[in-house]
Amino acid sequence: MRAPLLTTVVSVAFAATILGQAAPPVPQAAPPVSQATPQVSPAAALTDAQIEAFLLKATVIKTKTSKKGVTGTIQATMTDGTMTHDAQIQTIDERKAQFVGDKGTEFNFRDCWAFNVAGYKIDRLIGMNMVPVSVSRRWRSQEAAYTWWIDDVLMEEGDRLKKKIQPPSSAAWNQQMQLVRMFDQLIANVDRNMGNLVITRDWRIWAIDHTRAFRMHNTLATPANVTRADRVVVERLKALDRDTLEAATEKYLSSFEIDSLLKRRDLIVKRLDMLGPAALFDRMNWAVTPPS
Repeated sequence: MRAPLLTTVVSVAFAATILGQAAPPVPQAAPPVSQATPQVSPAAALTDAQIEAFLLKATVIKTKTSKKGVTGTIQATMTDGTMTHDAQIQTIDERKAQFVGDKGTEFNFRDCWAFNVAGYKIDRLIGMNMVPVSVSRRWRSQEAAYTWWIDDVLMEEGDRLKKKIQPPSSAAWNQQMQLVRMFDQLIANVDRNMGNLVITRDWRIWAIDHTRAFRMHNTLATPANVTRADRVVVERLKALDRDTLEAATEKYLSSFEIDSLLKRRDLIVKRLDMLGPAALFDRMNWAVTPPS
């Protein structure tokens, strides 16, 4: 998807250099927040299993086409008679021997809805919990990914950078960004951009749009992006075996894609081991209470 579902400035920044200005704008501070337990919306109390059941069974009552992106993303309003909530539907499954894009030429190109579901499954296997729930279900005559539309979106990362808004907790922000960067190396995501990192009002980052991931690369595209990681996530990465991975993703990934992912996993673990104990952190509470 090229559109957000949900919606650091850190040691390795994504910000583009702003040219031609006499003086840079003064960074904006984030709204006052606290590190207390955040306010929780009703949907936030649902488990992954409950969200999956909703996405699989609820009836689509209204749709509209996203104005952003190039993959024909549909925003759908769904109801199961008790709850009404939005989802994002994607049916894209495009293959090209050669694709020329903004980032250069790619061979054996694929843009596929199934990679959104695979991304969600792998996120949960390693305990990252930064990718929204996504399931496979037919949309009319086509196979599709139905992905949960995240509530309480504050902004996209692109908007944050443009407005030079600082996150309320640089430590929490850095932990999240470090995990996103590691995850993109793991799944060989070649299309991470500032429109598919979405920030909710509690300053949680959600990584969306993985339709151009899972390239059959046996090396890391940017090893330097693997700098630090959650200790628990690293332990789960180390424990991840082929049988477990196949059981979760065999409907969405080929055996070759799984082979390449495991090779990249080994390289990530090797790099983190080389960086030593300082490369591991214990996850803090990322959420902050939004202003009332």
